[in-house]
Amino acid sequence: MSNKFKLCGYAALLMLMATSCNKPLSIGINPANLDTTAIPQNDFYQYACGGWMASHPLPGEYSRFGSFDELGLRNLEQVNGLITDIAAKQHRHGTVEQKIGDFYNLAMDTVRRNQEGIEPLRKTLEDIQQISQREQLSEKLGASMDYGLFAMYVEADARNSSMNILNEYQAGYALGEKEYYFDADEHTTMIRNEYVKHVARMFQLCGFEDGEQRAQTVLRLETRLAGAALDNVELRDPIRNYNKMSIAELQNLVPEIDWNVFLSAMDIHTDSLSVGQIEHLKECGKLLAEEPLEDIKTLFLWQAIDDAADYLSDELFMANFDFYGRILSGSEEPRPLWKRAVGIVEGTLGEAVGQMYVKRYFPKENKERMLALVRNLQKAFGQRIEALTWMSDETKAKALEKLETMTIKIGYPDKWRDYSKLDVDPSLSYYENVQRAAKFEQEYSLSFLDKPVDKAKWYMFPQTVNAYYNPSSNEICFPAGILQYPFFDMSADDAFNYGAIGVVIGHEMTHGFDDQGCQFDKDGNLNNWWTAEDKANFDARTKVMEEFFNAIEVAPGVHANGAFTLGENIADHGGLQISFTAFKNLNYTEQPGVSQFTPEQRFFLAYANVWAANIRPEEILKRTKSDPHSLGRWRVNGALPQISAWYDAWNVTEQSPMFVPEDKRVSIW
Repeated sequence: MSNKFKLCGYAALLMLMATSCNKPLSIGINPANLDTTAIPQNDFYQYACGGWMASHPLPGEYSRFGSFDELGLRNLEQVNGLITDIAAKQHRHGTVEQKIGDFYNLAMDTVRRNQEGIEPLRKTLEDIQQISQREQLSEKLGASMDYGLFAMYVEADARNSSMNILNEYQAGYALGEKEYYFDADEHTTMIRNEYVKHVARMFQLCGFEDGEQRAQTVLRLETRLAGAALDNVELRDPIRNYNKMSIAELQNLVPEIDWNVFLSAMDIHTDSLSVGQIEHLKECGKLLAEEPLEDIKTLFLWQAIDDAADYLSDELFMANFDFYGRILSGSEEPRPLWKRAVGIVEGTLGEAVGQMYVKRYFPKENKERMLALVRNLQKAFGQRIEALTWMSDETKAKALEKLETMTIKIGYPDKWRDYSKLDVDPSLSYYENVQRAAKFEQEYSLSFLDKPVDKAKWYMFPQTVNAYYNPSSNEICFPAGILQYPFFDMSADDAFNYGAIGVVIGHEMTHGFDDQGCQFDKDGNLNNWWTAEDKANFDARTKVMEEFFNAIEVAPGVHANGAFTLGENIADHGGLQISFTAFKNLNYTEQPGVSQFTPEQRFFLAYANVWAANIRPEEILKRTKSDPHSLGRWRVNGALPQISAWYDAWNVTEQSPMFVPEDKRVSIW
């Protein structure tokens, strides 16, 4: 083990949890969150979270509301206070304060948007309608911010992680998941039928009398694109989705598009790229060559309308919400205007807002205290790797090397993003400013093309309630926004913090060693570092996880997708194992009578409370198709039966419906 793993110890954790000597740490567990009428050995999720669920009925605007969302709402209110203070004052044009304030005020001004109607979109619609020759399509697709059949973006080369490369990715169908176009069950068929009605209605609201006919065209072309797309399980294979080639090879692959013209229209100058999904891109070319030009234009018109709807009149916004919010997700009402306004400002100027948020709400010393906790989890993970019986010493050495070299980012970036080239002009419409922001973001992304990867760059904003692992840079990141209750509580004891934020840390670390992350080496390259026997052992163990979740019925007749959620389920499992090991390393003791629960019991209660949530039936079905994370209930009741320490802590016996025989449990990291 390197010195990195030897610096933390219990002294560092004493620093991490330090409080006044006269003020004992709390247990962190809120008794009101519990449902004591439930039996924890039978339904741990209900026992740990039932009280919270009963006291937090779903607000009309939410299709799911959980502890994540509760903290997110608290952060949003704090950010709103920062933004409204700025928006109430005049600022010199070009300052970041002017951009934040004017964008927020534009978003809040529904009176102006209702007066403008579809006028801000009219030029875009007219430009599409004026396409008269198929030869124009290559240039139009490259130049457009409003429509397209595939996406282009810049990120690290999966096989040369020190350099950025142009990447292509499948797109072009508004429902997002290909299953919506093909599944024949009653609910999906209803969604598809309602989608056609929605497209027709939106065309009609934009002045097209033949909306129903155009809607059928849209469905037909989107179905064609979706049919050639990879599904969410196939998209999880990094080798299959990496296809580096020269521009000349791309031209041979998809000759229907003039790629020099397309790339020139995007202002892209490069010799190579990675095509994500080859069959989909080939189908895009065939569609452009084979379908009637008027039908292709109809698809582009729909994409422009769909993309703009949230930034135009209330009538168009509500029509959009009626389908995507009410029908698809089950929400009863849209988010309040102020939340949408904050959202667009954060989406456009997120790091500038984050800089203000950190200054107000995240003291610098918290960064070092959190880092100490991460180091302790890193040490525990190393111990677990060394103790594995199914892995050879050769692969263990490489796994430990990858773990030791993992970059840790806490709270906020050391270098803040420059927004000087973004021009927010209040004389233009809200929609036009949104387009400007999108163009600014595209140019920012392209500015990294064929250049060394910026290791200091963050991929989340500091105020975000989330965390990530990035395989191409082998880094874990925990923004300031998530370092609050119920994830992290400086006044709570180790049992609580290790069960909550500790598991989150272990979860992100484990992503470097899940079924996708394990294919990347310590430098972030897509490169096999396993022996064949060890990889076969790993795959057999992950298969147990996949099949366990496949058997879970999330709704009547609907099962979880164990292959789609495999990476997140492995990460939950690893996070629990690693954090519990780190907690036990502390040799934690407490005086009798502190709590009715043992420290080990509080560890698992804290974990479960992180996933407390209420969710609508429609959202369950939607997330089962679209979300790589298991539903909150199953991140508890599906994950804990694999953890032997949970059985010991809660005296779970063979009589429990949650009991899984020891030889059938998942055992990976």
